[in-house]
Amino acid sequence: MTRSAIFDLDGTLAHTAPDLVGAANDLMAEQGLPPLDVSIAEKTAGFGAKALIRAAFDNAGHSYDNSRVDALFHPFLERYEARIAEHSHLYEGVETVLDQLAEEGWLLGICTNKPEYLAVELMTALGVLDRFGALLGADTLPVRKPDPEHLFQTIQRIGGNPARAVMIGDTDTDIKTARAAKIPCILTSFGYSHIPVARLKPDAIVDHFTQISQALNRCLPV
Repeated sequence: MTRSAIFDLDGTLAHTAPDLVGAANDLMAEQGLPPLDVSIAEKTAGFGAKALIRAAFDNAGHSYDNSRVDALFHPFLERYEARIAEHSHLYEGVETVLDQLAEEGWLLGICTNKPEYLAVELMTALGVLDRFGALLGADTLPVRKPDPEHLFQTIQRIGGNPARAVMIGDTDTDIKTARAAKIPCILTSFGYSHIPVARLKPDAIVDHFTQISQALNRCLPV
């Protein structure tokens, strides 16, 4: 049976924090608030745009409520789309590993909590969208990670089977999704987790993207 490798995006395939924090800081400057450091954004990016907006307010020591965060959500997305791949880049080795996995017969998909249109734009700009059989974003379905249906649907759309699939991500959201789906999970140590990934007890941890193939084959042998 063909094996499936399902990837998260931010902090897994690509380093996107510089453009995310850039968009947030553009927005915060308009609000008269100080900039957010990229190191803070790296530990917040995995929780979505609204979490990043909240972090910016917290960083400034500025009070806010959900209605203010909601009002800034779409302006943030507009600013982020304008700089979608200005500084974002694939992690070293991504294209080589994706080619290797394809040669080994793996089916490849992306399951991300980034809005689908932004994820498609980013992967197109980075030149690798066509490497994946499907890309499902936060708004593709009525549910999103950590709901396992988000992962199940990604596997289904690339023609895979959950019994022969592995999730590759970088945060507790990814491992919660994989565990709910009863699917092995690999986490990157170089991603955006706000806690050490070893505490999350994934099936494997990779310190460099070039270790992905070996980890996948350990988690799911031929």
